Amino acid sequence: MRITRSTPRKIALLSAAASLTFAGAVAAPTAQASQAAPTGAVGSSPSAHSDPAAVAAVNAVAPRQVAQTKVADVLRARLGSRAAGAYLDSGAVVVNVTDAASAAVVRTAGATPRLVARSQARLDSAQRSMEAAAGVAGTSVGQDVRANQVVVSVSDGVSTVAAAGIRAAAAKLGSAVRVETVSGSLRTLLSGGQAIYGSSYRCSAGFNARSGSTYYVVTAGHCTNLASSWYTNSNHTTLIGARAGTSFPGNDYGIIRYDNANLSHPGNVYVYPGTQDITGSGNAAVGESVCRSGSTTGVHCGTVQALNATVHYREGTVYGLIKTNVCAEPGDSGGSLFAGSTAIGLTSGGSGNCSSGGTTYFQPVTEPLSVYRIAVY
Repeated sequence: MRITRSTPRKIALLSAAASLTFAGAVAAPTAQASQAAPTGAVGSSPSAHSDPAAVAAVNAVAPRQVAQTKVADVLRARLGSRAAGAYLDSGAVVVNVTDAASAAVVRTAGATPRLVARSQARLDSAQRSMEAAAGVAGTSVGQDVRANQVVVSVSDGVSTVAAAGIRAAAAKLGSAVRVETVSGSLRTLLSGGQAIYGSSYRCSAGFNARSGSTYYVVTAGHCTNLASSWYTNSNHTTLIGARAGTSFPGNDYGIIRYDNANLSHPGNVYVYPGTQDITGSGNAAVGESVCRSGSTTGVHCGTVQALNATVHYREGTVYGLIKTNVCAEPGDSGGSLFAGSTAIGLTSGGSGNCSSGGTTYFQPVTEPLSVYRIAVY
């Protein structure tokens, strides 16, 4: 996690009036601290990008894809070890299976079965082996369900010796494992969506959530680890509230309680400009179309590439992340990943940028919502 300290350049601040609004926001991959904000946006960069066409395209398919994701979840749970992952492809739910009986179950449910060579148990075993072999900062390990393989990503920051050791370990597992090189450093990202400030650091609000009449901001744990009090501005004159929970590494989520009665907390995400209403939360599916919004780079959209990815940051390892091809840059940590009105994830980290492209990893939002017994709205 490369943390950039925020500097008090010209920031668009929230008013301290009783009608203050702090909307949940989407964030980008490689999260680090960003600095300046354009007029009209809370703590966002002048380069923040709006892509209404991309958001509209995702919104158009989101209801169907969210429903398909639930079907895939049910089938994976029903088949257990007889399934080897599922994904969305050209409007269909595809479930990998290893025998004809399981394929019949998938067809009966209205999904498409695909016979593959490697079972989920074999893939999980290969993933555990590679997590041990590739346990150095700058690497990630996940499963490519379309290829029925484990994929190890090695970033530029990994030494030649360590990379050679990873490739040697992968070779022992044959075609079950693929090693790929990714450009740039693999790092955590601070900031995204609408900016929040703790100590001398800047992160991004993910989603607003509540338990009864108590309201919270859900964001990244590598952010909430840094400070116990959080504010809407870099001068720390408008308090949001106190950290109420944090988990990093291992996980990457945390929550901040709204202690300032003058701040309103609508259940939406800022999309530069305007907002996207959020009404519920859900799991991700490989092949699903998603968007994220960050205060450095604004809104960018793409697709989910893998689930349950393990990422080795310099500060520690995080498990169970969502891998996407959505770009992000420093200043976007903690921001929201969403599909239409469904909250999906929180920006954790990644590599690359929004000029040449990149890979971003997200903490599934359903986990902190369950742990802290809160809900988006």
